[in-house]
Amino acid sequence: MDAFVYGTLTEPDRVGALLDSFVFVGSATLSGLHLVEGRYPTLAPGEETAGRLLRTDEIETLDAYEGVDDGLYLRVTVPLDAPDGYPEEAIVYVGDPDRLDADATWPGDGEFRERVERHLDRTDVAVRLDQGSTV
Repeated sequence: MDAFVYGTLTEPDRVGALLDSFVFVGSATLSGLHLVEGRYPTLAPGEETAGRLLRTDEIETLDAYEGVDDGLYLRVTVPLDAPDGYPEEAIVYVGDPDRLDADATWPGDGEFRERVERHLDRTDVAVRLDQGSTV
């Protein structure tokens, strides 16, 4: 599985301490969401975010690191624009701005997860593997 990473998981030493098997596929850009700083970095609607595409089968470990079961971050799936032979989708972790003390607003009513999912359904959020950065 490919994951778009944009915060601490862009650091090879951090990822190496967390995962047994991984490869950084290359630099990537997430369009439609921008980086917002808080206690930990998160994303908010609009613009784009630079990061890396991380390939690993250890998704449960990433989920635990990101606090998915505790509701700190959501794991969402977005389209991946990459050459043939790559997956069609990538996962992205989106942190709850209220829990992270981040200045980010997700449109609509309801729970955080519902607002994120509704926004992703209605907009063109996608990850693009940057040209010339494939392994």
